[in-house]
Amino acid sequence: MKPKTPSAPPSHAAAADPLRFATAAADYAIDSWQRSILYADIRRQRGNQYRAHLQEPAPNVLDFPAEPVMSGMDLPQPVNYGLMRIVADGAAVPDPRMRPFVVVDPRAGHGPGIGGFKPDSEIGAALKAGHPCYFVGFLPDPVPGQTVEDVMRAEAAFVRKVAELHPDAIGKPCVIGNCQAGWQVLMTAAVWPELFGPIILAGAPLSYWAGTNPMRYAGGLLGGSWLTAMTSDLGDGRFDGAWLVQNFENLDPANTLWSKQYDLYANVDTEGPRYLGFEKYWGGHVFLDGGEMQYIVDNLFIGNKLATAELCTSDGVRIDLRNIRSPIVVFCSYGDNITPPGQALGWITDLYRNDEDVIGHDQTIVFATHDSIGHLGIFVSGSVGRKEHREFASNIDIIDLLPAGIYRAEVEERPRGVAHAELTDDQYLMRIRSSGVEEVRAIVKPDPASERRFAAAARVSEINLALYRSLVQPTVQLLSTPASTHWLQALHPLRIGYEWWSDRHPLAPLVEQAAQQVREHRRAVAADNPLLQAQTALSQSAELWLDRYRDQRDALYAATFEAIYGSPVIQALTGRSRDDDSPARPHPGESPEHRAFIAAELARVKADIGQGGLPEAFVRAMFHVFQARGEADERHFRHAWDFANAHRRSPDTAPPAVDAFRALVRRQALLVRHDAQAALAAIPALLADAPAAAVREAADFIAGTVARGGALSAQEQDSLRRVLALFGPAMPRRISRKTP
Repeated sequence: MKPKTPSAPPSHAAAADPLRFATAAADYAIDSWQRSILYADIRRQRGNQYRAHLQEPAPNVLDFPAEPVMSGMDLPQPVNYGLMRIVADGAAVPDPRMRPFVVVDPRAGHGPGIGGFKPDSEIGAALKAGHPCYFVGFLPDPVPGQTVEDVMRAEAAFVRKVAELHPDAIGKPCVIGNCQAGWQVLMTAAVWPELFGPIILAGAPLSYWAGTNPMRYAGGLLGGSWLTAMTSDLGDGRFDGAWLVQNFENLDPANTLWSKQYDLYANVDTEGPRYLGFEKYWGGHVFLDGGEMQYIVDNLFIGNKLATAELCTSDGVRIDLRNIRSPIVVFCSYGDNITPPGQALGWITDLYRNDEDVIGHDQTIVFATHDSIGHLGIFVSGSVGRKEHREFASNIDIIDLLPAGIYRAEVEERPRGVAHAELTDDQYLMRIRSSGVEEVRAIVKPDPASERRFAAAARVSEINLALYRSLVQPTVQLLSTPASTHWLQALHPLRIGYEWWSDRHPLAPLVEQAAQQVREHRRAVAADNPLLQAQTALSQSAELWLDRYRDQRDALYAATFEAIYGSPVIQALTGRSRDDDSPARPHPGESPEHRAFIAAELARVKADIGQGGLPEAFVRAMFHVFQARGEADERHFRHAWDFANAHRRSPDTAPPAVDAFRALVRRQALLVRHDAQAALAAIPALLADAPAAAVREAADFIAGTVARGGALSAQEQDSLRRVLALFGPAMPRRISRKTP
């Protein structure tokens, strides 16, 4: 048996490890306790803020001073909407000659103000670019009996009023529609297209059967819109917007149940103001009229009738988005789980079969996608406010000049070598390239089989709603009283979350006093503390687990929906045979009348090929060259605008010249796109009566402007040479006519 080897004496490092851990544990315990007190105090402030916000006569979260201009309550069909003018605070004084911006906020469960929630927001971007700015908000309670159509008429009146207040502005008002307000603005513009300048849609759903949003299955899984009707009946004719907010919360359980609260707890020293600011908006629940909400659910969410022109106003006017003549800018994000790109862009493939369809309706559509930002971030994120919204606001006059067609906008950091003076915003450069229906279709991924399932769900919804109205609704309405309505709203889970902890709680003074003491003696733990790192790892695990639960839940929703509404039995009961492969919805572009309309429009184009002078020839030449390039950036449009204006107007005739120049650009671009050979061949005749110096200036300008985008490809060089050759012969012929 070997003798035991004596053990080595413990080292100083080994002896110190338990001591260091004990010290770290003590530090973490103090820090964790202090953070808990501060967290509880911020939550107390949240409750106080919630109660104070509800007491305001017109609750909103605008970060800009505003004054009332027009109330929807004074209209023939009164509504709870109002028009506000954003007051310049000295930092940004708007130019009265620039086109005004009108920001319309969504009424989808929350109160107004999200479009101006931060300095770097849609309103902030418009003000920074020098535009007068207006805001359309709403009161928490609807006017009894108000309808979606009433709101449309109010929005039309607001835009008309803004235009009247700015008679000298260059261009019609630009209207921004956020989320729910986006589709409502488009419906308004489809009925009154003459009122609108460019329209910007931010996170706005328009094609409700498309996309990857799990909420699109909710109507079918709940049996249709009967539950919406019952909720309104229980609310005494009002639909509680808190239920809509609850749906948004359920989309992301990791954020709702963990991340939002953990981030406040983990960063309690700095996160309080941001958290309270957001919670002021998130907790500002509003109501919708029961009939108003029923129309939205039946015709949009479940019926999906907007994107195929199946809706009409009460006086028989069809709500057809193809009637809109203003450029439509669609801004969406792949990180948006409420309005994914498929829902934001699907209306394009619903309405148009190909690019000729788009051009035939003289419609301009510009879309931009973001890779990761979430739904609310589209309106309020500082990074987006400083980038996309600033570029949209700075270049809105350029966007207004784009000819008919589909384009993709991309915003990038200012390239090296580009002077600050070349750009409207010296930090970013917006590029616009030609796109088309096929590129949009690749994003939307239309699925005829999926549409047939949604069509079956819509039919089942109609049946269930009819049964509810016949058999159940009278009893529910009879049993609903003001008292029951009050308590159903007061006991909503979201409201209780705000109500239960505020200064009204008996323990609130103790927590407030303890929090003050903690702030005076704060001992934050070091970032490398092992227990703090373990806390972070635990939080990440919780988020991962909840995300996996969400993914499995959403997959189950989709599988259940497809199994029910894709079954031959349900398909047969809703009127579709097993071998029926016809489209679930009528495509508005398939009718003989529509095809005749497109043919007539293209025939009228041919008659304009020989009409015009130097401006028409100049625009044709520019578009021919850029057609070969496939894209242009803001510099090209701005310089072309400056040149053309120099030959068309004097400074005191700006507004009519803008409209005339826009019409000229759109018409000439259509000529080049439809028949480039004939359009270019007519250029020498268009230049025949132009001064030789002006023709030479135009040719030099075209060559210089095209070169601003970098080195030309061989195809671009050929296009440029051909154009310059057409301008060149015109000059000596004109000079020879003057020679005796």
